[in-house]
Amino acid sequence: MLDLFAKAPERPPFIVVCLQECERMNILLKEIKSSLTDLDAGLKGTLNITEAMENLAYSLNLNRVDDSWAKCAYLSKKNLMNWLDDVVIRCAQLEAWSEEFITPTVLWLSGLFNPMSFLTAIMQITARASGLPLDDMCLRSTVRNELDAEEIAEAPEGGAYEWFLARRRWMGTWT
Repeated sequence: MLDLFAKAPERPPFIVVCLQECERMNILLKEIKSSLTDLDAGLKGTLNITEAMENLAYSLNLNRVDDSWAKCAYLSKKNLMNWLDDVVIRCAQLEAWSEEFITPTVLWLSGLFNPMSFLTAIMQITARASGLPLDDMCLRSTVRNELDAEEIAEAPEGGAYEWFLARRRWMGTWT
């Protein structure tokens, strides 16, 4: 995170959203890593097994997201394997976005911890550019029938396209 903050001395709304999302993802990944490391050490006998470790092992056996992970994560009712697939795709999206802090042309909006923050950033940028009050801003959606994210060459003015099928773009990187 220190490197990301150093790369972004100026912080317009889209960069603030990206940094906030990266912070939240780092908290989640840290919790996943530390709890799995502790469980591994407990199973090897180098740590005493705690109730949290037992709960994690039980959740893993039932293909459920552990409660300690869910507290740090986005709201989801998916089973563990599908949830982990989503975590990987979310990380890929954030990694691509935070590399140069260029707002993505196509964004998986529901892949953000706080999708409303991105929508608010769109309204903030538009309000500033137009010299209008933020309270007078509203969002407009246009439905496009594109089959793949790569078909969309440029971003709309002051925002990004939200996608459903474009999820393949990041999944292809990991499969």
